[in-house]
Amino acid sequence: MRKVHLNDITPLVRLIEPEAKALGFALVRVRLFGKGDERTLQIMAERPDTRQLNIDDCAELSRRISDKLDALEEAGQDPIEGAYRLEVSSPGIDRPLTRPQDFTDWAGHEARIVLTEAVDGQKQFKGDLEGIDADGNIAIRHPRTGVLEHVPFALIADAKLMLTDRLIDATVPLSMEGADEEIHDTSTDAEEETH
Repeated sequence: MRKVHLNDITPLVRLIEPEAKALGFALVRVRLFGKGDERTLQIMAERPDTRQLNIDDCAELSRRISDKLDALEEAGQDPIEGAYRLEVSSPGIDRPLTRPQDFTDWAGHEARIVLTEAVDGQKQFKGDLEGIDADGNIAIRHPRTGVLEHVPFALIADAKLMLTDRLIDATVPLSMEGADEEIHDTSTDAEEETH
């Protein structure tokens, strides 16, 4: 198995996505960032029905991924060279937009999009999402001018929803039962492990 580099996480996605799907979760994002022993493997996933994960879900997915990566390491096929920290979480309300379907699912909500190269002299766009067309262009409407921009999905370096009252109102929260306990449990080793 080839080693993963910061700019090509495709091999990790291929390893992690089946583990998430086996638990009924959809993979939202996989990122490997940092340098040396300070690297973090960040995994965001969600339940398709709630668009979130709770603490137990994060812990279960973390264990499953850890077991998979540990088995590969023992077999001499560790995809990540050196130490790193595993971080598993829900995408949150102001979530990253990483898949084409996200731009349709969150149409009507405000987003910020940063491109790898300029389109019409612009690398950053902020406005209300209008969806994505068959050619893979994201439609985003400027909040003040009403101008509709078409941004190629292939050029997106970073995109995320903006935290607005409209977004908060539209987001269905998980049960708040035991929230005090969950807040204190967020630093447990079940969620974040060092490999």
